[in-house]
Amino acid sequence: MYGKAFAPEYQGALRELSVNTAYEDVLAAAREREGRAEADGTPLELAQARLGVAEACRRLGRLDEADAAWRASYHAAKSVSAQGAMAWALWSGGTLARQCGKLNVAVRWLTAGRDLAEQAGDIVAYGYTFAGIAETLRIRGDHEEARVLHEHVLAEARRRGESRHIVWALEGLAQIDRFAGDLDSAWNRFDEAARTAEESGDERGHAWALRGLADVSSLRGDHDQALMLLSQAEQTCRQMDLSSALAYNRKMRGNVLFRASWYGEASRTYRDAREKFRVIGEPRGEALAQLGLLKSLDKLGRPRPDTERDLVALRESLQSRELRHTRQMVENTIEEMTSRP
Repeated sequence: MYGKAFAPEYQGALRELSVNTAYEDVLAAAREREGRAEADGTPLELAQARLGVAEACRRLGRLDEADAAWRASYHAAKSVSAQGAMAWALWSGGTLARQCGKLNVAVRWLTAGRDLAEQAGDIVAYGYTFAGIAETLRIRGDHEEARVLHEHVLAEARRRGESRHIVWALEGLAQIDRFAGDLDSAWNRFDEAARTAEESGDERGHAWALRGLADVSSLRGDHDQALMLLSQAEQTCRQMDLSSALAYNRKMRGNVLFRASWYGEASRTYRDAREKFRVIGEPRGEALAQLGLLKSLDKLGRPRPDTERDLVALRESLQSRELRHTRQMVENTIEEMTSRP
């Protein structure tokens, strides 16, 4: 069994915040605590407050502020050799780097955070950094290596009853199964993740799981169910200020509409998702939304040479961003278009 979901990244005076607290509220509380810690707190309290600031800003898409906050958290923790707090700061920085498409940097910082967490005996920070490495490898396209790490995280999470890690690991494995074409396994994992998240009160994890179920439903041809699941998840994204999750939700809606051959609505939805990704500076999501948009415009009769030119430009824009899996998707689309009328 597992316990109720909690947010260990909210530490010290922020520990009472719920995993489902809206991020604008998290940021306000963390800023207030940061001010108090600067005036009369300890470096550790300052590090904990700044970690809260970093995570709220990252989720809200305020990436420059998130970058400054996690680094400041790390330096405050380092000033008193608080290895556990240093590990949490590196986890935040590594997660931010992944969000920004800097996957090699993400692995480096998450690995350093994992090692510090192990030295500090902080089992939770160790689990979070370990899970972060698995997620980064999956996004990079190293699916088999990521599968091994996700399976490890899942086994540990089940043993400890840590519901958020159970949900994360199940969703990561489901994504790998989905890309491998095993839709039955993907559905079962996403479904268990959704049930686990709902029963443990993890609204954010539940929203991500619903998005995965929508993807599989659409691939099976049930587009109406997929759109219903995405609408349910979108409500949570908006309530919790989940900027990145909302953008990915909109991108997935575009995918569903495209598969249903509703190309005009798909193109409008992809444009909306692309703008949301641009606002929060998330290159992987922006590239995927742009890819969906170009495919939709092609179906709507846009001149093929114009679309092929834009696809090549999109592929080249991914050269230095380490998103080779995303780049491969673009290359596959180029190959498909050039091989058919």
